[in-house]
Amino acid sequence: MAETAAKKTDMTEENRPRLLLMDGHSLAYRAFFALPAENFTTATGQPTNAIYGFASMLANTLRDEAPTHFAVAFDVSRKTWRSDEFPEYKANRSKTPDEFKGQVELIGELLDAMHAPRFAVEGFEADDVIATLATQAEAAGFEVLIVTGDRDSFQLVTDHTTVLYPTKGVSELTRFTPEKVQEKYGLTPNQYPDFAALRGDPSDNLPGIPGVGEKTAAKWINQFGSFAELVERAEEVKGKAGQNFRDHLESVKLNRRLTEMVRDVELPKGVQDLAREPYDRTAVALVLDTLEIRNPSLRERLLAVDPGAAEEAAPAPAAGVELDFTVLGSGELAGWLDAHGTQPLGVATVDSWALGTGSVAEIALAAADGAAAWFDPAQLDEADERAWAAWIADPERPKVLHNAKGAMRVFPEHGWSVAGVAMDTALAAYLVKPGRRSFALDALSVEYLGRELAPAAAADGQLAFGAEDTAEAEALMSQARAVLDLGTAFEERLAEVGARELLHEVELPTSVLLARLERHGIAADRDHLEALEQQFAGAVQQAVKEAHASVGHEFNLGSPKQLQEVFFGELNLPKTKKTKTGYTTDADALAWLAGQTEHELPVIMLRHREQARLRSTVEGLIKTVAADGRIHTTFSQTVAATGRLSSTDPNLQNVPVRTDEGRAIRHGFVVGEGFEALMTADYSQIELRVMAHLSEDEGLIEAFASGEDLHTTVASQVFGVERSAVDAEMRRKIKAMSYGLAYGLSAFGLSQQLGIDPAEARGLMDTYFERFGGVRDYLRRVVDEARATGYTETMLGRRRYLPDLNSDNRQRREAAERMALNAPIQGTAADIVKVAMLDVDRALTEAGLASRMLLQVHDEIVLELAPGERDRVEALVRERMSQAVDLRAPLDVSVGVGQDWDSAAH
Repeated sequence: MAETAAKKTDMTEENRPRLLLMDGHSLAYRAFFALPAENFTTATGQPTNAIYGFASMLANTLRDEAPTHFAVAFDVSRKTWRSDEFPEYKANRSKTPDEFKGQVELIGELLDAMHAPRFAVEGFEADDVIATLATQAEAAGFEVLIVTGDRDSFQLVTDHTTVLYPTKGVSELTRFTPEKVQEKYGLTPNQYPDFAALRGDPSDNLPGIPGVGEKTAAKWINQFGSFAELVERAEEVKGKAGQNFRDHLESVKLNRRLTEMVRDVELPKGVQDLAREPYDRTAVALVLDTLEIRNPSLRERLLAVDPGAAEEAAPAPAAGVELDFTVLGSGELAGWLDAHGTQPLGVATVDSWALGTGSVAEIALAAADGAAAWFDPAQLDEADERAWAAWIADPERPKVLHNAKGAMRVFPEHGWSVAGVAMDTALAAYLVKPGRRSFALDALSVEYLGRELAPAAAADGQLAFGAEDTAEAEALMSQARAVLDLGTAFEERLAEVGARELLHEVELPTSVLLARLERHGIAADRDHLEALEQQFAGAVQQAVKEAHASVGHEFNLGSPKQLQEVFFGELNLPKTKKTKTGYTTDADALAWLAGQTEHELPVIMLRHREQARLRSTVEGLIKTVAADGRIHTTFSQTVAATGRLSSTDPNLQNVPVRTDEGRAIRHGFVVGEGFEALMTADYSQIELRVMAHLSEDEGLIEAFASGEDLHTTVASQVFGVERSAVDAEMRRKIKAMSYGLAYGLSAFGLSQQLGIDPAEARGLMDTYFERFGGVRDYLRRVVDEARATGYTETMLGRRRYLPDLNSDNRQRREAAERMALNAPIQGTAADIVKVAMLDVDRALTEAGLASRMLLQVHDEIVLELAPGERDRVEALVRERMSQAVDLRAPLDVSVGVGQDWDSAAH
């Protein structure tokens, strides 16, 4: 004690250690309700809103308060010494939302990665742990800061202990000092538990005194000085309030015992053990990536308050990696390539691409021997230009790039072709861990190399800075070296997951083909699209007028609040699902209302939203028509975890295919100058054929082999009737169920889709499985195998990792089970389409044909036919697509030809 007192005496305000304590449960729960769960959810269905909000508050508070010591306390359960003494304690609290469950555990993983101590003591609340640590810390001479949403913590406030209380979600904190407590309640912090006992606390189910509010409670404490004195002199309290106090004296005494925080909880660590430590930055990045938290601002704020951040060397690439940085001037690139270009080189670029054209501003190269070079393509002399063009086009000179497709798309703008790409680190990362939402180079470098890169990658995956000085040029060279080293790291990991062949034989060749497709684009009839946009705009305005007329006044159709007032206030329509902002008016709710009421407004609103969506789609298409009159979409291989391609700028998968409006939009995609027609080719029922192949169900295979309409054939077997007796409703149900099984649809989901009772849907599925037992057995087997191995696999070996299959959270587990059912089927279909694209493209080249591929959308390939080549191309397409893989249910290819995308449908 003497030593501690001496230490405390020697301390000054400048050198006083500062302890920050956070109430983990309290803050996570506030964050959960401050941020909408639907906006913070991983691909597997895990909500992350509480985690995100907590991490944001954590980063801000560590930045603003700069503590030397830090810890977080959590509740273990609702069973504590308080609930033992008062069983009704917190008994009125509602059940913890399913979306919140599991998030506290994940917050703990983040804190562990940050090397931040966390406490959870059986039988005690987080408040008690915080009170114990605060008491110990102040005795040892610390300044103490407590972040919590529990007002009972105000009893801990002293001249050296401050409570930071959230007053606006998780974004604003109010500092409660002794003066602030006095100002707010007219009491000292020591008197706060006395006051709280009289006031009661509905959130903890502590009863108050009838007729006694905060003002009366504060007046009594000030009048008598303390709760103990008030109890001793209870008879002196006048009036009805005084009688109520005496009538409830025992419950108030209990309140006082429960409100007092315990300050001597036995803890595994003392305050001196809470000094902040450097993060495990790789582990932090891994936790954030796993939770798909990609917000760069949050990451930067968390990393900026890492106690080890100052020790990070910058801009050195990594410990043990030394680079010979060389900024090349005119006439120096050819010699550098002669010296270093025979070994594999990492390549990094600064480039731009928009509306079918682009340019490269900077290029950096790095070799494993430490050599690194940066150059400005505009400064190359003739010899440099020749040497560079020859090296980048040489298939014998291995290159490692991150997002190689971007380079292969833009380099031809300078007259360069790209060959010899031995590794694409973005594609490799995707195959190793396909569930990630981002494959940014900087995040991969931290995770796999333990190396931080600066500056951060731009949103399009390219490096977003100019080499205006040597430091920026060195940063780009460091990125090139990171790409090279990641390539080596991923070669090992690809082998571990059995995906090397998939990368080199499917994904890399596909990226080469996609780069060409993006450069080709597809011709657009701008006049037609503009006329369509006006048509949809008119339909939107007409729907607005009809909506106003239906209720007798104007209102904003885009305002959820006004819609709620109209639907459920003025019209008194049946209530839909309740959300935080009121009763929902989303599309599903409107469709339900349309079936529940004869009022025309729900139908009008559905039409308004559909026409508005179509107008937005067409507006987006018009904006992307390039100077060459063509639309150049961007394809991505790393967005869908199943392996399917996606497209952006514009998203051509957004164009409807089965509606009149969608066909009208497709009519605006036309054959280009110098070509004769467009050809479309796609697979018929590919997912169901894959399901038949994987399940080996003889009945389903025979249904395909019969050559008859699949859904009619299956319906006749399920319903036990002749094919001629299968009506449209029977066929509709079987079609919905067949595709639903391939996509992991539950009986409840099927009932919702078909508009039938869940019991009927379950009966339909049971009958289906009685006839097609192989499908039932396969669906069971694939989930069991995935649960055992942790992943599913396609025919070509593409894996989808699903750790949530063993989750204790039912919602997450069931979502993972649906993905396990879907991933092998949809993933195999996606692999087949890629193989078919490559085979068709190769055949066109080998045949010396001028016809070319333009698009791949879902399971459809769109080609532009050169004059006189239609028959040869059609025969080639049918042959190569039908033979892409060998399935037990043979692939069936449909082909159509026309002057526009719609006319070419089949």
